This record gives sequence, C-alpha cells and structure tokens, in this order.
Amino acid sequence: MDEPNEAGPLVRRLVGIDLGIASEHTVRIVDGSGRRVAAARCLPIRDSLLRLEERALAGTPAGTLLEVVFEPTGPAWFPVARFFAARGHRVFRVSSAKAADLRRFYRRHTKSNGIDAETLARLPLVDPDGLSELASAEGAAAVLDRRVRATDRLTLQAATHKRRIKDLVRQLLPMTPLTGDLGKADRAVLERYADPRTLLRLGPDGLTKLIATVSHGHQGRERALAWLTAAEQAIELYGPDDPAMPYADLAAEVATEIRLLTAIETELAAHAAVREQAYQQVDPDQLARSLPGLADVGAPAMLALLGDPGRFADGHRFKSYLGLAPKASETGDTDRKGEPMSKAGPSLGRATLIRAADTARKLDPQLAKIYYVQMTERGANHLKALCVVAGHLAIRLHTVMRRGTPYQLRDVDDQPVTAQQAKTIIAERWTVPDEVRKRRRSRKTPAHKTRKAPHQTQTARPRGDLPRPGSSPPGSGPVNPAMA
Repeated sequence: MDEPNEAGPLVRRLVGIDLGIASEHTVRIVDGSGRRVAAARCLPIRDSLLRLEERALAGTPAGTLLEVVFEPTGPAWFPVARFFAARGHRVFRVSSAKAADLRRFYRRHTKSNGIDAETLARLPLVDPDGLSELASAEGAAAVLDRRVRATDRLTLQAATHKRRIKDLVRQLLPMTPLTGDLGKADRAVLERYADPRTLLRLGPDGLTKLIATVSHGHQGRERALAWLTAAEQAIELYGPDDPAMPYADLAAEVATEIRLLTAIETELAAHAAVREQAYQQVDPDQLARSLPGLADVGAPAMLALLGDPGRFADGHRFKSYLGLAPKASETGDTDRKGEPMSKAGPSLGRATLIRAADTARKLDPQLAKIYYVQMTERGANHLKALCVVAGHLAIRLHTVMRRGTPYQLRDVDDQPVTAQQAKTIIAERWTVPDEVRKRRRSRKTPAHKTRKAPHQTQTARPRGDLPRPGSSPPGSGPVNPAMA
C-alpha cells in the first residue's frame, strides 16, 4: 500500500514501458504496493503520451510525480524519456540484464503479453537502490554526449576496416609487411597495387617513388623492397594464374576497404573537432584533463558519461554505475572478496578508464602503490590490477568534478609532489619487479627468447646440518618481504 505521511498519503504511480521499435509501446501502471492500476498502449507522439500521463495520474493528489521505467531499446527510449522528464516526472533507464532477471521470475508464475512492461514497473519496488535516475544532457553537454558517441563509433569502425585490410592482404601476400600500424604509404600502395602481379610490374623504382612521395621522404627503397619481396613470395606460392586465387578481386576489395577507411577517418576528424569545442564549453578549466591518464580523448568521454556529478551520491556510486565495482557475494558470515567486476554500465567508460589507468599508475604515486600491491601481494595479473586502479580513478574523477578543483599529485603520505618527484618515488618504491610480471603473465614466452635454467643439483648432507625451521639457508641473503 502507499505509505502515509504528515501531509497525507504518499501516492506512487510506477509506469513500466516496454518499448516497441515498429509497434506501439506496451504500458503497465502500478501503485506503491505493486498492484496493477491500468494497462495501456501508446505511441511516441505528444497526444498519445499526454493521454498516458492523464491515465496514470487519475485519482492521485495534485503534484504526484510518475516514476517511468524502461530499457534502453535502441533510440526508441529518447522521445519517451524526454517527454516525461520535461514535464517533471522521474525517469529511470535500467539495464536489460537486470530487467531480464526479474522477468524470468515473473514468467515462472504468470503468462501475459504485458509481462515485460509489468516487470519494469515493479523494479523500483524490488531494487530501489539499484536504479539511477536519468538526467538528460542539455546545451553544450548534449553536443558533447553526441559527439563522444559518434567519435567512439567511428573509431571502432575504423579499427574494423584496418583489421579487414590486414586479413585480406595476408591472403594476397602471406608474408605481408603489414606488421604494425597501417601508414599512409601502405594505404597508397594497397589502394592501387594490392595485386602482387601488378606490384611486381611496377618495379622497385616506381614503388620507391610512390612511397617516398606519400610518406614525405620518411620511407623509401627499403620499404619498397619489403613489399616486392612479399609479392615475389606470394607468386612463388600460388603461381601467377592459380584459378583458386582471384588476385584482381581481392585487390579490388582491399581498395574498397582503403577508401571506406579514409572516409571514416575524415568524418572522425570532423566530429572530434566539434567534440573538443563542446568539451571546452562544458569544462572550461579542463578539470577532467587534470587527472593522470585522461587526455584529449579520455576526458571528454568520461565527462559525457558523468554528466552532472551531483546525480551520484559519491564516487563509489559512479564507480558502480560504470561497472567497475566487484560483484557482491555474501552468505551468512561469508563475504567473498576478489569477485569479478559487475560490468553493469557503459563499456565506453570502463575501456576509457582502464586505458587511462595504465598511464596513471606511471604518473601518480598513490595509484602506483595500488597497482603494485595488487601485483605483488594480491596475486593479480596486469589487467586485473589496472581494473582496480581504474575504479579508484573513477572515484577521483567524480570528486574533482564535484569540488570544481584540479587534481593534484600526492605521495602515499598525502603530501603534494611535482610530476618529476612523483616519477622518482614510483621508480624507487612502487615499480613491479620483472620476475613478478613474468609469474603473472598468461602468454608464453617464445623459446628463442628465453632458455630455462638447468635444475640445481643439491649435494646431500647429514641430517644434523639441515637448517632450523624458519631460518634461511647459508648464502641465501635476506628475503625481500615484497617478494615473499
């Protein structure tokens, strides 16, 4: 039932909306006790949404606010969210995973077409602390949000095309010289001469001239010979007229991918320029960029995800929103530690902070200590340690933006230090030894880079000469506690 207070009964109206892409939205309205009040359908047009609002508020005191809950189904959520938020109602956008868990329970006991909407309507009753109210960005903040999303999407698309180009070239030239980044000279060669037969006909002089011109003299004959050698080896392997090797068609596909990549990078640069302008308006003092590791790309991305820092009670809530907090696992008197991250929030925020953490641990003594302890004492590998640092970085970002003051480097005793002093402290005290890194790595070291040391043969000695328990063997020297 709705709970009373001094001013009268507290009436709640919870509206769950199962968004439709090509159909009407399904709506369920429940009260504060979870009892269904009404069922409806609506369209993303003003008249339809006004009728829904009127129906949901029927019989409630003046000033009652709706609590509208929906999943982020494509772009369909935005018109509905904007309508109700602009009219002062509370709007919640919940993760699909959380809604799916509750939906699975309800479907065990009931079967109806509106079960999805009813599940969403009851989420504020089941998990009130797990919901974050949606705050729509406005003005420059809205511009920043859109441009951050656009640049992130275009960056991922560019990476996809680069991988595709390398895969196609590996098929054409099994001994491909594309072992690193795809430079402008490489693209110029592949756009016109990806067919190894055409490449060989061009010859070393013509290819050298092309590469030198495009690279402005940074590359030349050596790079040309690398391409020609790969072309010769491909012809030797396949033959010049192998019916199963469509040289010209693969080369045409490579050229298409190169042109698509060029177009995407042109659009990416345009969006990045506007993103920077919006960031300068939202954060004129560049407070986000004062944090170590958050630079030209990371700071705008994190600021767009954070929005108004006041919507999070503290930095730990922001960390949980990003999915960087570990899952809780408690049973009776047991509280398990070291659980995996929840990964409940936007993946862009996690990826940005984890990349930033790898730089921040080399610049900030406090973050370097956190990374060091994770690696040397907690048994974490490099990635897990970075995730822990990223969580601390999220908390500090929230604090900086809420206080409105730049981030300041401090040592582990909380004393301000300069950038050079911080690097010195990290080098002296918080650098992870190489042998610890080797033990934490999952990747095998190639045999030609290392050789196992032969086992040491120990000479037997009388039982009376054995060292006492807890003592060190002769000649072993002191034990480093950090390495124990």
